Amino acid sequence: MQSKSKQNYVFVVDTNKQQLNPVAPKQARRLLEKGKAAVYRTYPFTLILKNSIDNPALRPLILKLDPGSKFTGIALLDGENAIWCAELEHRGYQIKDALLSRRQLRSSRRNRKTRYRKPRFDNRKRSKDWLPPSLEHRILTTETWVKRLMRYAPITELWIEKVKFDMQQMQNPEVSGVEYQQGELQGYQVREYLLEKWGRECTYCSKKDVPLQIEHIYPKSKGGSNRVNNLCLACEKCNQKKGNKPVEEFLGKKPELLNRIKSQAKKPLKDAAAVNATRNKLVKVLSNLLPTKTATGAQTKYNRTRLNLDKQHWIDAACVGNIDNLKLLTNQPLKIKCNGHGTRQMCRTDKYGFPTRYVPRFKFVKGFQTGDIVKAFVLSGKKIGEYIGRIAIRKTGSFNISTREKLVQGISYKYCRTIHKKDGYSYAF
Repeated sequence: MQSKSKQNYVFVVDTNKQQLNPVAPKQARRLLEKGKAAVYRTYPFTLILKNSIDNPALRPLILKLDPGSKFTGIALLDGENAIWCAELEHRGYQIKDALLSRRQLRSSRRNRKTRYRKPRFDNRKRSKDWLPPSLEHRILTTETWVKRLMRYAPITELWIEKVKFDMQQMQNPEVSGVEYQQGELQGYQVREYLLEKWGRECTYCSKKDVPLQIEHIYPKSKGGSNRVNNLCLACEKCNQKKGNKPVEEFLGKKPELLNRIKSQAKKPLKDAAAVNATRNKLVKVLSNLLPTKTATGAQTKYNRTRLNLDKQHWIDAACVGNIDNLKLLTNQPLKIKCNGHGTRQMCRTDKYGFPTRYVPRFKFVKGFQTGDIVKAFVLSGKKIGEYIGRIAIRKTGSFNISTREKLVQGISYKYCRTIHKKDGYSYAF
């Protein structure tokens, strides 16, 4: 891949909003300069022609996806040419933390006998293919972007990497035969297994012949699981001292002990578990939109290694499936980050559940809404300059703008011009 920066191709629709073939950036500039087209959408960048085209000769495009736990690679191919690419960053762990915080807050209010929302656990019925919101989010955002790209480009086929992680093989690559079938807890109870694994001593201070408690290495409140590889033994003093701190923070001054515990406990597999849990439903959902084919992770890695390409999410997506050759006409992926659409919470609370401030009833100020992407030209004062980024509104009309480099506070609405309305995402290159 060449080091010279090559931009994504530009999507084009005619005056009736019908898809046309994407064009190179140079050709898109010519259309704008000659007045034959106007900007229809900023992200993804799309032009709209000022006339209609009868029976256009459309080239069939192939959309390829490399789904992951935190990022999903997206690539659009015209034959063997990768003409558009993006990396979609999910917010599944933010959703999990938000739901955990809400659950703890409501539980706390119930225990204090204060006003609370009554539990409705018995009123809920889960469907057969139900997934937790943090996992369902990955499917919905991927589906959203497939539909969005179908709206602007003549996509006829979809390839997706359908990978299944073998958890036991990841933990112990040498395991095989009967040992693989029985697993690591064969013949043990969990406590007895942990006593043998950690030498019947405190994991953190190495005390022996004291009462030992089962301890989570990565706290449950921080996303840790109840899997055996996340459990160890600790004396009461160490257990209380650690609390819900991550093990890296608790043992920050003891790097040798930290490395020993990590190697003995083995790495957490929550990312692999998330991919395993969503892979079948993702293929099922996307197959309702386009003719869909699946490929293995081994085939993707083979293609990328054979073509001597870098390891990136969008390049992995371009290498999915059967390819003989691949030419990257772009190397500047659109970075898409999921931010959500805000919250319906009526008031913000502190960590104890007491109200601290109330949310304004009206979401628009001077025609702007939190989440809009704006361009601001400040002509006077201490903040002279041009700023492009996502805004957070205030009732006073003085906004904050989050640019790629920093947060700029106190920009008047008079200097702002909307370039992309709020849609739950932020964008960068």
